[in-house]
Amino acid sequence: QVQLVESGGDLVQPGGSLRLSCAAAGFAFDEYTIGWFRQAPGKEREGVVCIGSSEGRTYYADSVQGRFTISRDNAKNTVYLQMNNLKPEDTAVYYCATTGAPYYYCSGFFVGYDYFGRGTQVTVSS
Repeated sequence: QVQLVESGGDLVQPGGSLRLSCAAAGFAFDEYTIGWFRQAPGKEREGVVCIGSSEGRTYYADSVQGRFTISRDNAKNTVYLQMNNLKPEDTAVYYCATTGAPYYYCSGFFVGYDYFGRGTQVTVSS
């Protein structure tokens, strides 16, 4: 059974930083692409960043390019999302997700993600 558990969300001031974690279990973690999505109040969920399996390819949405960094530790079955220079528009529930099959190509299309965690709240406000 696929399990994804996010943590690290908090209230932070504009310009601040947070690191989110996504702990995974129940599948061959090193073979799967992992993505981070977010959903702001009144908006649809959007893909933000992903990291591929063995080759470690990454993709960043324009809105977070240069501020967010995704990484993975396959030994710990964990993906991290370092978020710097946070802005109020980054406020959202952040979800990590994985695909329904291994070796999906990490791209800006953000398709094929069949499993999502419950999310962690990030609030950027002064």
